[in-house]
Amino acid sequence: MIIKSIELKNFRNYENTQIHFDQGVNILYGDNAQGKTNVLESIYMFGTTKSHRHSKDKEIIRFECDEAHVRSIFEKNDVDYQIDLQLRKEKSKGIAINGVKLKKATELLGIANLIMFSPEDLSIIKSGPSERRRFVDSELCQLDKVYLYNLTNYNKIVNQRNDLLKDILFHPELKDTLDVWDSQLVSLGTKIIDRRALFINQLNEIIFDIHKKLSGNLEKLTIKYDPNVEIMEYEGKIKHNREKDIKYKLTSVGPHRDDFIFYINDTDVKKYGSQGQQRTSALSLKLSEIELVKKMIGSTPILLLDDVLSELDSNRQNFLINSIGGIQTIITCTGLDEFINSRIQIDKVFRVANGTVTSEN
Repeated sequence: MIIKSIELKNFRNYENTQIHFDQGVNILYGDNAQGKTNVLESIYMFGTTKSHRHSKDKEIIRFECDEAHVRSIFEKNDVDYQIDLQLRKEKSKGIAINGVKLKKATELLGIANLIMFSPEDLSIIKSGPSERRRFVDSELCQLDKVYLYNLTNYNKIVNQRNDLLKDILFHPELKDTLDVWDSQLVSLGTKIIDRRALFINQLNEIIFDIHKKLSGNLEKLTIKYDPNVEIMEYEGKIKHNREKDIKYKLTSVGPHRDDFIFYINDTDVKKYGSQGQQRTSALSLKLSEIELVKKMIGSTPILLLDDVLSELDSNRQNFLINSIGGIQTIITCTGLDEFINSRIQIDKVFRVANGTVTSEN
């Protein structure tokens, strides 16, 4: 899979810009706060429908404008897809594929397979559980439409159940309706737990060897899925916690509270690992993500590296660079020296300055 071009209108600091990418390694360089990351953000939205910065659509639209438009051409399995995004301040986004409007934004997921790696990802190991859940969900939603459907509906039911818990304070008779919501919650939550467990097993098959090589055969990295509740105990535990949920007006049981624990040689990396071990684990995770996507879709994803090489030491830089062969990669950086020194094969270079992108070759 490759992205051929992207056109931005009133997106962040871009008034009207068009970029044509090479199918190999593309470099976007320039000073900070010039718009490099904004380009990657726009591409990322085609794979996930959302900003990697968790920004709302209205925050992405250029200052004093009501709408932003993003158009891109992707090639997947020798077929071209023209994807159009229309971001609006007062309405939900509009999306069209080859001129056909989509009813739901989630219908876009699975067309473009993208992997984003930014400095923030280096802290995913030591961040809270929500960041690790977001990583798993983001990847699975691109790869598995059934999971996307189950997760979307599960989250809706959690929100509706939480609203009901708040209403019970004023209308105690509504307590009897919780059984209906709990039944749906358990049904969908069980499917999510099952799929997450399979995903972690698949990831472990890949990440073990990658991390072993990255650590010079000194460390063994494994990921343990730590579900908030076991499937066999799910129904009983949600009933047991009902009074607690009513008291705090929140659903306390289910996969929305899951976590994923990283172990190096049977030691919890978050609690006891050094900063170097945490960063190496995060890098191993991203590299494993690439291999897993290849395996599951039979094609290479597009790799977006947002100023991440400057955060890695030379050994980790070289390992990452040696791992991106044959993958279309778009890299942002402040200067080209780091890439020349690492002897990376650069296929196309763009200079970014004040919302303007200029091709230099």
